Amino acid sequence: MEEINTKQTTKILSTFLTGNILQVFLIVLLIGAFFAIGSLYTKVKFYEKSGVSPNVANLGTNNAPTPNLLTQPEEAGKVNPISDKDHIRGNSKARIALIEYSDLECPFCKRFHPTAQQVVDTYKNDVVWVYRHFPLDRLHSKADKEAEATECAYKLAGNDGFWKLTDKIFEVSPANNGLDLATLPDLAAGVGLNKQAFQACLDSGEMAAHVEEDYQSGVTAGVTGTPGNILLDTKTGKTRVLPGAVPFDMVKQAIDEMLKS
Repeated sequence: MEEINTKQTTKILSTFLTGNILQVFLIVLLIGAFFAIGSLYTKVKFYEKSGVSPNVANLGTNNAPTPNLLTQPEEAGKVNPISDKDHIRGNSKARIALIEYSDLECPFCKRFHPTAQQVVDTYKNDVVWVYRHFPLDRLHSKADKEAEATECAYKLAGNDGFWKLTDKIFEVSPANNGLDLATLPDLAAGVGLNKQAFQACLDSGEMAAHVEEDYQSGVTAGVTGTPGNILLDTKTGKTRVLPGAVPFDMVKQAIDEMLKS
């Protein structure tokens, strides 16, 4: 009888310990999951507020180092001077240049586009907007071709044609690879371009080199996300980095500080 009671006691104790160990294991898993979800939520909220895509430099044509978004440099790297290859809006002789490295499928670029327009409308004599391509093709596979499309618009109708098609693409694209590339010729015709000539230019791929040249200049300047905004003081040569879809007030404050120096 004693032997039977000992076995029963051992079995009950073993079952109890096994159940508790399993409970502890499940609790540890739940705690780990909560921490992971909390960390992910924090990162998402940060990207939403900053308007910067995570690790975007690794998503471009060349695998640049992964950026640390929390330690963005205040000044840019080597910035290519403004040339006749650039697309500008505003006073070409303005002291301050807002150089934007942009991706036509980037939702933050779409958000920032009217902000940049507001800047040149507000600073008619003091600020010129310079648009350069920085398609994140591993994230937005259609962005390269859309960038080429705007260059074809420039070839056919100059600076005016470039901006009209760029504005239209940002207007109609839902972003994040949402635009149907087959609609590009119709969009071009809608802004006054010759549809056949535009299609021939786009199909040739002749503008790909220019888009890549812009992208490489952005890498050299230290651009790590889109929109990659750089304020350049053409008088002093100083630069100021404003990454992401920053609000107008933030851009205005930076411009006013540069104009006072």
